[in-house]
Amino acid sequence: MLALAGYLAVQYLTGGTGAPRCRVVSGKSDGESYEFTPEQAVNAATISAVGTTRGLPERAVAIALATALQESGLRNIQHGDRDSLGLFQQRPSQGWGTTKQIMDPTYAAGMFYEHLAKVPGYTRMPLTVAAQRVQRSGYPQAYAKHEPDATLLAAALTGRAAATLTCEGRPGATPVGGPDSVRAALVRDFGREVLQEAGADVSTAGSPASSTASPSLAPSPSVSGRTVTVPVRKDPTGDSTVRQHGWELAHWAVANSSALHIQRVSYAGREWTAGERNGEWRAAVTTGGSTAKQSPGEVRIVTAQ
Repeated sequence: MLALAGYLAVQYLTGGTGAPRCRVVSGKSDGESYEFTPEQAVNAATISAVGTTRGLPERAVAIALATALQESGLRNIQHGDRDSLGLFQQRPSQGWGTTKQIMDPTYAAGMFYEHLAKVPGYTRMPLTVAAQRVQRSGYPQAYAKHEPDATLLAAALTGRAAATLTCEGRPGATPVGGPDSVRAALVRDFGREVLQEAGADVSTAGSPASSTASPSLAPSPSVSGRTVTVPVRKDPTGDSTVRQHGWELAHWAVANSSALHIQRVSYAGREWTAGERNGEWRAAVTTGGSTAKQSPGEVRIVTAQ
């Protein structure tokens, strides 16, 4: 019985039978989409966050995601050719780091970007050429086939394409860690500045601390628990840049919804709720039934109790 329970848990977390699914669609309404697992979603969100935190362009994120799709299927695997490990199949014997370091997705992504940034003109190269300059694979053309999916993921996870990443989530799931786990994961992927510069607040959902920040959202029967409010950093270049960072944080939260037992994410008047409408984003409404006009300056993440 214990073995069966363990097997079912692994299947649920990594995308086997019965696992909740994630999906990203094109922001251009051209019908393009890509479906993936919660495990892949978490790793993709980490790769993107590490890139944008370093100030790298969306193209760099797409190159990194395509590389990880080819090398590991966006899974943090503990095996590979010779001593290759992790998301990017980096090798301890080739100076990429220790086994423990390489198996840390944040570290692995950082090492990939460090090498990519040293490739002159990588943003103007074909994706597969740029990836190969870093990886030096025996199959240099293999990365090209992942470019469409990686491009969709990069547009969503960097926040450029709003409300395009959805996950079914885990409605009614038993919580593990709650708001503290969300905060720790934010710091892991974006660095301490994501909390320090924004002054992220944790408060009980429905309390004065959470309800004064934005209009009170209508209660959902599948949502209860605690809220992490992450103010979006202000940017002098304009409101569109602020909104892009907001959607980056919102999509990150949805991508991590299964792992962190996130029940609801709201941003800029849109709302995602675990288990509802296949995880699609919808207009947020107030308790009075009108459309909520949430400030673009904050993302609200509700965890299960």
